[in-house]
Amino acid sequence: MDVEVRIRGLMMDPATNMPIVVLKDPASDAVMPIWVGIFEANAIAIELEKVSAPRPLTHDLTRNLVHHLNGGLEKVVITEIREDTFFAVLWLRQGDESVMVDARPSDAIALALRFDCPIYVTEQVLQSARISGSATSEGQNSEQLRGWLEGLNDEDLGSRYKM
Repeated sequence: MDVEVRIRGLMMDPATNMPIVVLKDPASDAVMPIWVGIFEANAIAIELEKVSAPRPLTHDLTRNLVHHLNGGLEKVVITEIREDTFFAVLWLRQGDESVMVDARPSDAIALALRFDCPIYVTEQVLQSARISGSATSEGQNSEQLRGWLEGLNDEDLGSRYKM
């Protein structure tokens, strides 16, 4: 079963100085951090802030291509964690045809924002990330990190990125 999540925030990991997308299950206290690259974080931040670039960036280009081919993005699903790496799938539709496309979660999230479509995480991934602290930064105690993420308020996340 898939759990719909919301972007709780986009922030920098104080231990590694790497961007983190914090996903939250609105029906529970479950939060799931995903460490992303600088460029992917920028693509997500641009859409969260509704900043328009003078020329289409990669995710904007992808959205435009899908639209011009009479397609749409129905949802994105973060499907698994393997060796501390998250995997995602884009659910695209063109007419009556539905197509699943493999994607990095950071790209999937950036596209979901541009298409205004839901983001899901499989229950197994959400539980695994929550219990084992998968995909945590090296050298950081996963329980400390989890407590820190769950205890964040809007001021900690920064008003620019709260959802």
